[in-house]
Amino acid sequence: MKTLAFKMKLKPGMKKEYADRHDKIWPELKDLLQQYGVKEYFIYLDEETDILFAFQKVEGDKNSQELGHYEIVKKWWEYMADIMETNEDLSPQSLPLEEVFQMV
Repeated sequence: MKTLAFKMKLKPGMKKEYADRHDKIWPELKDLLQQYGVKEYFIYLDEETDILFAFQKVEGDKNSQELGHYEIVKKWWEYMADIMETNEDLSPQSLPLEEVFQMV
């Protein structure tokens, strides 16, 4: 299993809204992520900077960051665009993070 880590940026004051929306993640989106091998998905917020840190435990060769062609993903991006920094296609601005240490 591999771990993917990345960061995104939340708009100021949107912590509660972000958490509320994710508490009600759409079942069809969750199913798609699981189909793409996502076994675990965690998102943390640095409240000083509004930076979201996310990591996923993923099985197989698929990558959840490549799901932008699915209609349900596009709808989710649109739903989240008012509370996050996004690209022109409304996908979250996401920066992959490099692993520099692991203790197993």
